[in-house]
Amino acid sequence: MKWKQFRLKTTTMAEDIVSSMLADLGVEGVQIEDKIPLSQEDKEQMFVDILPDVPEDDGCAYLTFYLEEKGEKEELLKRIKEELEAMGAYMDVGDCTIEESETEDVDWVNNWKQYFHQFLIDDILVIPSWEKVKEEDQGKLVVHIDPGTAFGTGMHETTQLCIRAIRKYVTEGSLVLDVGCGSGILGMLALKFGARYCVGTDLDPCAVTASHENMEVNGIGRDRYEIIAGNIIDDQGIQEAVGFGKYDIVAANILADVLVPLTPVIVRHMKPGAVYITSGIIDAKEETVKDAVKAAGLEILEVNHQGEWVSVVAGKK
Repeated sequence: MKWKQFRLKTTTMAEDIVSSMLADLGVEGVQIEDKIPLSQEDKEQMFVDILPDVPEDDGCAYLTFYLEEKGEKEELLKRIKEELEAMGAYMDVGDCTIEESETEDVDWVNNWKQYFHQFLIDDILVIPSWEKVKEEDQGKLVVHIDPGTAFGTGMHETTQLCIRAIRKYVTEGSLVLDVGCGSGILGMLALKFGARYCVGTDLDPCAVTASHENMEVNGIGRDRYEIIAGNIIDDQGIQEAVGFGKYDIVAANILADVLVPLTPVIVRHMKPGAVYITSGIIDAKEETVKDAVKAAGLEILEVNHQGEWVSVVAGKK
């Protein structure tokens, strides 16, 4: 199916109300482009530690939406322009020019699969569900992973640093907490390495679905894990649901700027003698995280590097 793409130029001040108007008229989904600086909350929910350079906000916003080529697009566009003209009487909506182009229908959610293939992390074979284990890999520890819309396939250096540390410190019967669990790969491997039970938390509700799906495809029942959506840093309800003073291992593959406020909170969830495994740290932020770990009363056990990324492993006395 072919679609018509429309790119509407407006102002940052009006982008929300224009988006709402489009939704009210039946437009399903609007992509917003602007140069408004990211808030601290936005940064904490992104999976990058070094943000790209963004030009200064020029007050312009572009709203992109799609209409079926064979639909009643002319009538809808007429109504959109009428609504924009009416809005212009009481607020600055910009010049409201609309650029039109044509695009093919694409399955965006599944299109990434053509780029993700099986690979090894030491002797662990990470393989998507649509590929088969090769004969020469039959004896390896196999993990089936379909990340979909959640973060974490094991390909990134930060995830591999965490995996190796979990494998080193996990013992038979360990209780594991994975903060920022994404696809569930760390908790899944902890269970395969011998952990008794794993609890995962993540800000993104998509992580709950992805983790359940990945655990199921690897034959791990829900009696061995739990995934909770929410922010453990400042949500007391999430903290209580996770439980205090009970975990043998806590893994947090997030960002340095999130690890700093997380660390003093997470200490309360750890047993004496527990291990805290952090990653997602760009090398320039290594000392920042080490200082936060020490300030929380933890003892640094080891620091590992892979590429420009760092993992800090600490213990609770």
